[in-house]
Amino acid sequence: MRFLWPQMLWLLALLPLLAAAYLYLISRRKKIALLYGSLALTRAALGRNQRLRRHIPPLLFLVALGAALLACARPVATVTLPSDAITLVLAMDASRSMAATDVAPTRISAAQQAARDLIVGLPASVRLGIVSFAATAIVVLPPTDKRQEMLDAVDRFQLQQGTATGSGLVQALAVLLPDDGIDLEAILFSGESLAPGTGGRSLTEAAAADAVRKREQEGRAVQPGSYRHGAVILLSDGRRTIGPDPLDAARMAAQRGVRVYTVGFGAPQDAGTAVSSLDYTMQLDEPTLRAVATLTDGEYFEAGSAADLKQVYRQLSARFVLERRETEISALLAAASVLLLVAACGLSLLWFWR
Repeated sequence: MRFLWPQMLWLLALLPLLAAAYLYLISRRKKIALLYGSLALTRAALGRNQRLRRHIPPLLFLVALGAALLACARPVATVTLPSDAITLVLAMDASRSMAATDVAPTRISAAQQAARDLIVGLPASVRLGIVSFAATAIVVLPPTDKRQEMLDAVDRFQLQQGTATGSGLVQALAVLLPDDGIDLEAILFSGESLAPGTGGRSLTEAAAADAVRKREQEGRAVQPGSYRHGAVILLSDGRRTIGPDPLDAARMAAQRGVRVYTVGFGAPQDAGTAVSSLDYTMQLDEPTLRAVATLTDGEYFEAGSAADLKQVYRQLSARFVLERRETEISALLAAASVLLLVAACGLSLLWFWR
């Protein structure tokens, strides 16, 4: 816990002073009462419980005052709260390797069914966009909160040659952040890398472009994972064969604070598979998927079966229902203070009529 106005904590020094003043008044009242005779009969009539009761309202008042003084310091704590309305973009591999039958009935069928389960379990506050990627990436469904449109879009995947993992991530970012001007086609056809480079231009042009890029990046530099309005879920079962480097695309996401949750789907490399042509480029690239998740402050999940993939999506769905974030809790402390004051006054009236 931290405090936005820590200087106000000095007011807590009033609490021990008030407690000392209360104890002084009690001892002084006892001395005055002794001047008028023995209190033995009065104490016997009151009993031990009754004597303890009289201290409860002042104690509640003291705790209420402490809570109010803490509220004045504006404390901030990391708490778990319901998520605000967010947008998810599901980027799914649609390369030929998804036809493998090592996951029954096929990888693509199992992935589609898991995606349907994810959609059904999404909170109403979550909008979902869908991107598929093979040799390039296409937008299957712009972000929407209509569940039936999401379910229909999942059935529209068409398998193609190639695995452009970087293109899939760039297209997902373009869908998630439409105002950022991310254009996958411009990146692909200009021949420029996502990372700083000359891209075939003259050194003067390259230096000028790099200077502009640095100024833009410095102006919008954010903490990776700090974007709270959405995230990307990237599922792939193979290695990149074409398109931008996924790590460069991950850096683009990190610069914008977007978390990327990566899912490696398919049986382990040494497991049997019905697709005899599954070569090195079509085998799961765990190091790259882990690196993408690490760069963006996301998380990598391994799913070797349909059941594993469903469990991964279930975990992700639960994360988007609740989230931990820093929140000022002054209002909670103020409310607690009011409740304690009401309790102190109520008990005092109930027990002592004053």
